[in-house]
Amino acid sequence: MQLNRKYIIIAGITLMVGIGVAAGGPPRGQFKNLTVLPKDISSKALSKIMVDEFGDGLGVSCNFCHAEEKGSHRLDYVSDAKPEKEMARAMMRMTLKINKHFFNCKHPEIGAASMIISCSTCHNGLPHPGNE
Repeated sequence: MQLNRKYIIIAGITLMVGIGVAAGGPPRGQFKNLTVLPKDISSKALSKIMVDEFGDGLGVSCNFCHAEEKGSHRLDYVSDAKPEKEMARAMMRMTLKINKHFFNCKHPEIGAASMIISCSTCHNGLPHPGNE
């Protein structure tokens, strides 16, 4: 009876760990073609940056930077077909550099509250500031 109880406990713990891993979302580091953002960023952090920083800061949606997959209307997040994607990377590098050199942010990260300068600073919800 003691042996069966151990197996039941081990099976229960294994099941709980498995459920916890599955509920935790996709594993870190699953994203391809990240050149400025950390390669091990979580899905939640990446979504927050894309929606809160880029979407709200520029007043755009995903298709502003991301091209559609050929033959479908789904977005190809890995593709570099749209020049806006490389411009976004250049802007991220610029804001990181400005925050580090002029505002003494030791380790600036896109989307962090410690960033003084962000997309919204200049864009104010417009995709092309100064042109509207």
